[in-house]
Amino acid sequence: MVLDFNNGSIGGFLKEKLESYTPEVISYEYGTVKSCADGIVRVSGLGTAKYGELLQFGDDVYGMALDMDLKGVSAALLGKGDSVSPGLIVRGTGRVADVCVGKELLGRVIDPLGRPLDGQELRCRSYRPVEMPAPAIMDRSPVDTPMETGILAVDSMIPIGRGQRELIIGDRQTGKTSIATAAMMNQKTSGVICVYCAIGQKASSVASLVRTLEESGTLEHSVIVVSTASDSAAMQYLAPYAACSVAEYFMYNGKDALVIYDDLSKHAVAYRSMSLLLHRPSGREAYPGDVFYLHSRLLERAARLSPEKGGGSMTALPIVETMAGDISAYIPTNVISITDGQIYLESELFHAGVRPAVNVGLSVSRVGRAAQHSAMKKVSGSLRLEVAQYRDMAVFAQFGADVDETTKRLLQRGERMTELLKQPADRIYSLSEQTALLIAFKEDVLSPVGLKEVSDFKNRLLERLHAERSSVMKTIDESGELSDESRESLSGCIKDFAAEWEAEKNAERQ
Repeated sequence: MVLDFNNGSIGGFLKEKLESYTPEVISYEYGTVKSCADGIVRVSGLGTAKYGELLQFGDDVYGMALDMDLKGVSAALLGKGDSVSPGLIVRGTGRVADVCVGKELLGRVIDPLGRPLDGQELRCRSYRPVEMPAPAIMDRSPVDTPMETGILAVDSMIPIGRGQRELIIGDRQTGKTSIATAAMMNQKTSGVICVYCAIGQKASSVASLVRTLEESGTLEHSVIVVSTASDSAAMQYLAPYAACSVAEYFMYNGKDALVIYDDLSKHAVAYRSMSLLLHRPSGREAYPGDVFYLHSRLLERAARLSPEKGGGSMTALPIVETMAGDISAYIPTNVISITDGQIYLESELFHAGVRPAVNVGLSVSRVGRAAQHSAMKKVSGSLRLEVAQYRDMAVFAQFGADVDETTKRLLQRGERMTELLKQPADRIYSLSEQTALLIAFKEDVLSPVGLKEVSDFKNRLLERLHAERSSVMKTIDESGELSDESRESLSGCIKDFAAEWEAEKNAERQ
């Protein structure tokens, strides 16, 4: 069959298309790989590449431009570079590293480039660069709204506010991640979006955490950004910035977000590895000179925005691991100086069974009582001082020194206070429950209770209060206030329960 191009609709259509066709010319700058070793690629050419620009090696391997000089560009590979070899053509993508953001990420697990790691398809409409400038000073509001963790020891003595940066610091295996996880679990009804960033952790540990969050119903309002220990140093370096951008999206849309960086010690080590391989000058402990700026530009992005900017907030809980409790090491002191306070967890307290193992003497919140509910302010006033005094006295008492009756009573009261502040990792206290427990301590109803019975006393007391004073408890949770009538009502119920408890125990002894 011969097509007539002059007659017939098909021939005419083809002739028109052929005559109007102009070949599309795509021009882009390219370079050539000179060497590739240890995840660092030296590229000749690419004279107009930008710092942080994504470079494409072949079809599916990407790298990030980190060094520019007259000879070319040095880039860190974002993945396995088995297919990258000298002579390979490299092209610049023209865009800096970015990550997908939006409500579509809720309940998902992604890597620092926004690729899903949970085996499900992810369709994203919005993207945000991983590196963004921090909000200006005039765009911020004071931190005065509580970010409740559900942990009695933290909410009463080291309060955290929305928009604050509170460091969680301590040796390995002292419960740092447990505090961060509890804070996430406590946001189920608060409307706060949680972003958890795992940096250089074992994949099994991350999977266990995701399972815990899923079982507790926390994953629905959370995003998990993961860079495991098997990922390249560049991916571990990008992870916290990507998590920050994900949380920032919600902040700039008028919502409250909580972002957890677990942990920045591994982040600094990954950056040190990259810098040494890029032949950058090293300083103290072989870290590069800009390691302070590495974390300051990340943590300064946490803020509470002014009403004119939408009133959203991003609260940062960075985690830093110490060696043998040394908080004067390089990275810990850097991050302490950037943040608005720290929660210091002590190995000795942890091994003694005090959990959370918070050292009140070295822990501080620079926002202070401005980020506490009125109800909590009224009942937690002298608690921090009493804990610190008890810990000091306990040091002398353990050597068997003779103490007078007053000191003995203070020690007994301090022992019960320590038991009161103990909290299992899976137990979250509401504001009303925390308030009631502190009222019980102030009323001194714990004195006749044995040390080993305090935990049972707490649980049964809260059950009684929820059964008999549910309206009062609900009012405290909803308003954050503790009126005189509510306090008297709770106090009366607590005293009645304590009297019944003592009578019951006396009957058991007889």
